[in-house]
Amino acid sequence: MSLFKARDWWSTILGEKEEFDQGCLCLANVDNSGNGQDKIIVGSYMGYLRIFSPHPTKTGDGAQAEDLLLEVDLRDPVLQVEVGKFVSGTEMLHLAVLHSRKLCVYSISGTLGNVEHGNQYQMKLIYEHNLQRTACNMTYGSFGGVKGRDLICIQSIDGMLMVFEQESYAFGRFLPGFLLPGPLAYSSRTDSFITVSSCRQVESYKYQVLAFATDADKRQETEQQKLGSGKRLVVDWTLNIGEQALDICIVSFNQSASSVFVLGERNFFCLKDNGQIRFMKKLDWSPSCFLPYCSVSEGTINTLIGNHNNMLHIFQDVTLKWATQLPHIPVAVRVGCLHDLKGVIVTLSDDGHLQCSYLGTDPSLFQAPNVESRELNYDELDVEMKELQKIIKDVNKSQGVWPMTEREDDLNVSVVVSSNFDSVSQATDVEVGTDLVPSVTVKVTLQNRVVLQKVKLSVCVQPPLELTCDQFTFEFMTPDLTKTVSFSVYLKRSYTPSELEGNAVVSYSRPTDRNPDGIPRVIQCKFRLPLKLICLPGQPSKTASHKITIDTNKSPVSLLSLFPGFASQSDDDQVNVMGFHFLGGSRVTLLASKTSQRYRIQSEQFEDLWLITSELILRLQEYFEKQGVKDFACSFSGSMPLQEYFELIDDHFELRINGEKLEELLSERAVQFRAIQRRLLTRFKDKTPAPLQHLDTLLDGTYKQNVIDLALYGTHPSSK
Repeated sequence: MSLFKARDWWSTILGEKEEFDQGCLCLANVDNSGNGQDKIIVGSYMGYLRIFSPHPTKTGDGAQAEDLLLEVDLRDPVLQVEVGKFVSGTEMLHLAVLHSRKLCVYSISGTLGNVEHGNQYQMKLIYEHNLQRTACNMTYGSFGGVKGRDLICIQSIDGMLMVFEQESYAFGRFLPGFLLPGPLAYSSRTDSFITVSSCRQVESYKYQVLAFATDADKRQETEQQKLGSGKRLVVDWTLNIGEQALDICIVSFNQSASSVFVLGERNFFCLKDNGQIRFMKKLDWSPSCFLPYCSVSEGTINTLIGNHNNMLHIFQDVTLKWATQLPHIPVAVRVGCLHDLKGVIVTLSDDGHLQCSYLGTDPSLFQAPNVESRELNYDELDVEMKELQKIIKDVNKSQGVWPMTEREDDLNVSVVVSSNFDSVSQATDVEVGTDLVPSVTVKVTLQNRVVLQKVKLSVCVQPPLELTCDQFTFEFMTPDLTKTVSFSVYLKRSYTPSELEGNAVVSYSRPTDRNPDGIPRVIQCKFRLPLKLICLPGQPSKTASHKITIDTNKSPVSLLSLFPGFASQSDDDQVNVMGFHFLGGSRVTLLASKTSQRYRIQSEQFEDLWLITSELILRLQEYFEKQGVKDFACSFSGSMPLQEYFELIDDHFELRINGEKLEELLSERAVQFRAIQRRLLTRFKDKTPAPLQHLDTLLDGTYKQNVIDLALYGTHPSSK
């Protein structure tokens, strides 16, 4: 290994197809253990929370089963994890997990185990806050100079700072001139929140200013916060850095001074408490993450900066002290004490590569042994060699090269999806624009080899697909039992699911002599649902607003072979065009080129392209695997359709904003209608014209849609 490569102390790959970012990694003694050793806490955008305590037997070892202390599926994307004194009445450390619409605080505790799996860890929810606004990130600290506890501040997507005093919500204030959220940090020495705004300037806000900037009418404060109003705040100081910021960190030299570190897109800044530049460093590469920490030299700061070239640089102020190569691009970096080893560098990539490493080289202590000079007896060596070969041959005949493990034989799980739809559809309470929504039966079979306890089957599919039943429990009190359960799957709403793959997960406990309650284990089995469950054959369209082209390295395949049952032509024809009509109403057309190795997917809606594209690639791979072709590959040579993607995001947020303000518009229109009604009553006195009766009906809320039309457009569709 080169001198300039990070020394791998411990590493692992997290999950499958999971995504991570800079807020997903944290190091702390989260279980409050007496030895004070840090634990690695990792959350993912798929909603999984994992806690590791690495114990490699030798340098460079991968993760062992006992290294993973806890793994929990929280079901909501994890935006950020932090550890602090978040519970009142105690100074013990607790774990705060930020979701997009929820803040949860947990306690992590471990109990000594008496089985081969070692200690067991539990996570208990202490309290949670449901957020009225979508969260972006958070910071914590002793706001206002409180002692012995930490408060949490959450920044929302629309620029609101929400402060929580542990179990209670304190207040919320909107940042002035806000457009997009930036990194957020808290300085305990100045009691200030520091962020970087969309104007590309560093801004500092005093906590006391935030706390006392109450609205004029406190009785309307809650409603005004919901409608996006709030008193403008006065900024303490600003500094224009001329670029967007990736992250902010606060590091204190001592009690009398601290520094604000800002990592920009091309520069690295160190600021004083008052916003003045202490120093800055221009970077020749694109950074991905950073971590400042105190240096052994008095008055200087060391900083770890990762970049998109798989490098980790160590600066002392502006001087580069070391550069080391990493096996991945880090999006988060931390330093901690693991297994009595201080200064371990922990890095995390966006695809889940977690590595603990250190700098420098290991000394070479190898010395060549003295060669013992003796004459060899070749006859004895031949006899010994034949005996060893016979042993190896007998082992290979009886059980293969490696001995079989017992764990895989505890329980066998198989899933069968029916090839035909249910004769009577099991779809209920559907919100799909069609009269008949089909359903298909799925059978799951479990067969045990040994006695098992607490057997629970959980089945999940992608929404809007729905299950008639998704939870089952079993008892396997004797070996060699076979149990089968059935359920139906159908489309509940009109939009398209992200994939047709389902997952059956079985959790159980296997009793042992040392642990009669059983050792917990999990096994899973994936299955695929038929495309016809959500889609019918449709008429192909020659024109469409959105198109993508998939290139392959093999001759085109008849679409009838790939999608049997979806073609309108005879089976003898070489089908090269096919239409799909989703139950929700959208249509997609698939074309196979006759002269080139290309396939085109087109539709009027950009979001409808994905599922057919995914199915096409999957079925092409299966087709060529059956043909014995191993080098089949698909590629996309066009430009990325980012414009269409961003337009979908814009439409989503516009609908959301309209929904939030609809209530306000209706309220304003209702006041105007009442004023008109009073004027008409005054004019007609004893008469009761039909328009007034109609207006009363509208205002009583009988016809909600008519009220919406009146509120938005000022007219009633039936009035002349």
